[in-house]
Amino acid sequence: MNILKDVLWELFSMSVADARLTTAILVIVVVAVLMIDATGLSPLVGGAVLLLVCIAVLFLSVRREAVRRQTSHSD
Repeated sequence: MNILKDVLWELFSMSVADARLTTAILVIVVVAVLMIDATGLSPLVGGAVLLLVCIAVLFLSVRREAVRRQTSHSD
């Protein structure tokens, strides 16, 4: 039971650690769901859009962190 509690705590900590990334992903999921429901878009197409946008957000988040670390090390 302790292992499960530790794993859940680590997952929660990771989500809270980068609130901007977590918020962006949640917004993307909500927008994808609304697109599928409101426009009748195929769930497969909606899933593909969701995947591509999530990958783009992750890439931008990693890039932002790399730039932040690079500027903090050069000071």
